[in-house]
Amino acid sequence: MPQTPHQRAEAELTAYGLTFPETTSGPAWLPARGLYVRKKMFCVFGAKGEPLDALTILMKLPISAEMAEELSFVRPAKGWFKQHNWVTAHFEPEDDVLAEMATLKGWLRQSYVAVAPKKLGRELAD
Repeated sequence: MPQTPHQRAEAELTAYGLTFPETTSGPAWLPARGLYVRKKMFCVFGAKGEPLDALTILMKLPISAEMAEELSFVRPAKGWFKQHNWVTAHFEPEDDVLAEMATLKGWLRQSYVAVAPKKLGRELAD
């Protein structure tokens, strides 16, 4: 069965994230999938009840969280997530997630640097 654009986007972002130092992938909370650096999560894919042709992504964006909330595909953060600069990007089946890949990759990198130990974050920044 061919992948949806949303599944392709998640696969591409996961592959990109796995190029960062000491990054692993694995389950987050069910049914979500996560990317981790030294067992600390820096990205979550998926949400409860989400169809295969939709995609939700959570990332920590200490630099651009406020700006990101202005984008049409970003849901307003609440509670703990807002206090700690986590952003939720949500793409419905009709949304063109592949058009946003450059932005999402930049956010993934920013989230990694925010969560990773300083030495690893500097490795990626250099």
